[in-house]
Amino acid sequence: MQSLRVAAVSMNSPHGQSQQVLESLDGWCRKAAENGAELVLFPELLLHGHCTPSTWELAEPVPDGPGTKRVAELAAKYNLHLSVGLSEKENSIVYNTQILVGPQGYLGKQRKIHLSRDETLFYKGGREMPVFDIGKCKVGMIICYDNQFPEVARILALRGADLLLMPHAARIKMWDETAESMAAARRFSHEYFQAGYGMRARENACFALLADQVGRAGYVETYPADSPQQPHHAGAALAFAPDGTLLVSSQTEEIRDEMIVTDFDAELLHRERSLPNYTLRVRRPELFGELVREQVQS
Repeated sequence: MQSLRVAAVSMNSPHGQSQQVLESLDGWCRKAAENGAELVLFPELLLHGHCTPSTWELAEPVPDGPGTKRVAELAAKYNLHLSVGLSEKENSIVYNTQILVGPQGYLGKQRKIHLSRDETLFYKGGREMPVFDIGKCKVGMIICYDNQFPEVARILALRGADLLLMPHAARIKMWDETAESMAAARRFSHEYFQAGYGMRARENACFALLADQVGRAGYVETYPADSPQQPHHAGAALAFAPDGTLLVSSQTEEIRDEMIVTDFDAELLHRERSLPNYTLRVRRPELFGELVREQVQS
């Protein structure tokens, strides 16, 4: 790995406003480039919205759909690597997909493997866990709920990932319109992510970068207005070092769009992986057969 500057953008994806989202994406890419970023992470399902009722109609092929092509144009325009979430359609089946593009074009995708809550109504789970070489480092993408399964990050690390990208549209805590309620939801969101996902970085000696959708994306008529199923996200953006240390995060008082920028120093990764107790060196996978046996009893 070589050192690189990264950015994570926590932003809203209002239902039915894909064109406006793309315009906002352009603005954030410009700001990231002005701050010297080389790679920018955007949230899960950003282009088409999180569980929007018209998901099947909005979903598009990858890489030949208009959304992927537009993101690739922005990557070339600003000389950036971009990771962006969308709804992908293949053979009339829809997947929750995160694409990765660079200045030279489309690099690949990750389909969400484990679907949470009502996502099963819209998407089919993926099966692949690819790692992408972007030149300065190797990148794996873990979409939202998949981060709750340590095996996913571990497999990506075993396949050579130096950096784990963690796009989210996480409905962690709801809020009302009072400043106190919004601040409480925002702080809880940050505490939730820090409690678990710094460990994904630490246990695999990888950098980790997280970006969550933020704000009310709309209201789905299927659920009560205050239901935790509504696509309302308190939001966060965080960056972790390979020892699990939080390097930088978004503020914790207001629910609003925000970008963080930080440098991932390759020396931090090299230091962790040179330790005698580097986990990928001393682990004993021959003892872990239990992990691939079905444990749930009917």
